[in-house]
Formats: sequence, structure tokens, C-alpha cells
Amino acid sequence: MTDPYAPSPLTTAPEVLGLRTVRVPTRLGPMTVRYGPRTSGHATILVHGAAGTWTTWTPLIEAARRAGRRSPNVLLVELPGWGDTPLPDRPLRNGKDSRTIDAYARAVADAARALGHREWTVTGHSLGGVIALHLAAIEPVATRAVGLVSATTFAVMDAAAHPVRRFVSLPAYVGLLVVMRVFAPLGDTASRLLGWLDRRGMLPAIVSPLFAQPSRIPVSVTRALAAEVRPRTFVMASDEAARYPAAELWAGIRCPVRSVHGEHDAFVAASDDERLAELIEDYSVTVLPGSGHFAQIEEPALTLQALSDVAEVNGYFSPRS
Repeated sequence: MTDPYAPSPLTTAPEVLGLRTVRVPTRLGPMTVRYGPRTSGHATILVHGAAGTWTTWTPLIEAARRAGRRSPNVLLVELPGWGDTPLPDRPLRNGKDSRTIDAYARAVADAARALGHREWTVTGHSLGGVIALHLAAIEPVATRAVGLVSATTFAVMDAAAHPVRRFVSLPAYVGLLVVMRVFAPLGDTASRLLGWLDRRGMLPAIVSPLFAQPSRIPVSVTRALAAEVRPRTFVMASDEAARYPAAELWAGIRCPVRSVHGEHDAFVAASDDERLAELIEDYSVTVLPGSGHFAQIEEPALTLQALSDVAEVNGYFSPRS
């Protein structure tokens, strides 16, 4: 019998889920995208967070398959500096920084358009949620709806800017940031060190703050996250989040925004929900009692259900006809 908590491993073979892999041109260089069959001009874009790549969405897609739902036009992007997408050089030709949230969001839009999509629903996990909201702010016509899964917004941004002051309120994130700053200068050595920790059975303890029930997380999940973590890009993303003007930009979002996160999410505060609700007119949130920071891995079926309102905007993960 399948365990209802974290029921699926992370799938690293896209063809198993009916996905193809392509590298498309963007303003930041080639971006790797896993994509499903194209049936319309409206895409479903899934944006991973800073502690993982496209594979963190595979339990959600598997949950949709088990429920007899289809997922046409799905694009699982790999952000620059993660997975197979290279970190861009800086600056861009116009003199702007190539490693900002704005540049990454525009590159995601470039990738969708390169694959023939004129509009989209975008769902982001963790840092990907910030990129999804930014995309809604700068592309109000093309962005039809936003889904947030364990999005790291105001509390994390504040902790990134003031880690010592905010350690008490968000210790898991501040602690992880410290570890990543130590690993960041090591380059490939960091991956080898994580592999060494994995072989000695120490990875579950290291990643335990990310999950509500770490002892029930499949070993394949912790190993995949360890293999996909990028300390240097994690630190860069945190530094960018510390200076990001969220309130100023997100106040202009007019599309529906549906958020879901775990009750035990160590990176999301109740105040995040309150501030987002104040800023965004059409905003609602679902809190899952049994999840931590990876709701789409820990409780994918409930996460899918919580995002059903956004899904209906363009029919992705909809019942098979």
C-alpha cells in the first residue's frame, strides 16, 4: 500500500512522465526545459526552488496521473545556475545584472515563447514562487494565474537581509544560509562532500528541517535533493531576495493567486499569508497540516487539490476527456 505521505520518489527520467527535454534560447542563454505535448498556446509553467530542480515537481505530476488527469502544455524549467542550465555571465548587453529575479523571470517568459506559448499559468515552489509573482507583475497580459507552493516571500527576504536579527524567527532558513555560504566557495567539492555525508547516512538529519516528517521521506528524495543543491546559486538567490522590492511590485498583480504551504514549513511565516492577502486582490491560501517546505513532495494530491482553482484557468491537470 502506498504511503499517503511522500508517496512518490523524484523521477529523474522525463520520458517516464511523457516529457521531452529541450534547450531553448533566452536572454540569459540556453535554458533547459522538460515539456509535455502542446495542444494550445496556453502553457503551464512550473518553476522549481533554490533547493532542487525540475524533479521536485514530479510527485505532483504523478499524483495527477494517478487521479486520471492530463497535463498538456506543461513546461518544467531549470533556472540558470541549476540543473543543466548554465549560470549566466554578468552583466547583460544592456548593462543590467543577469542574475536578478527580474532577469530570471524574463528568461522564463522567453523560454515559454520560444516553445510557441503566448500566455501561461505559472506555479512556483519556494524561490520559484517569487519568480512566479514577479512574472505576473511584469507580464500582466500573458500571466493568467499564479500558483504558489511553499513560496519564500517576506519572512525569508527579511531574514536574508538581516540574518542575525531574524535568526530566532526563522532559524531553519538562517542556518541553511550559513551552511550554503560555507559550501559556496567549494564548487564541485561541495557535491562530493554531500555525497560523503550521504554514504554515512547523515543526509536525512541535514535536510530534516525541510520536511514535516523527515523519517518518512524516501531515501531517493534526500539523495536527489543533495545531488541538485547548488550552494553558490542558493547564496546568490538569497542575496537577491534581500534587496527585492516585493511589496512595491506585487501590489500591481491582478490575476488570481492561489497559495499552498505546509503548517510545519520552516521557511514560511503566517505573516507572509497576511501580507500577500493585503497586497493581492484575488489571493487565497491553503495550509496543509501534514506538510513542511516541500508540499508537492510530502502531500502531492492535496497540493494538487489546493491548486485546482488555478488549474481551471487553462485546464492543466484537468480530467481526461
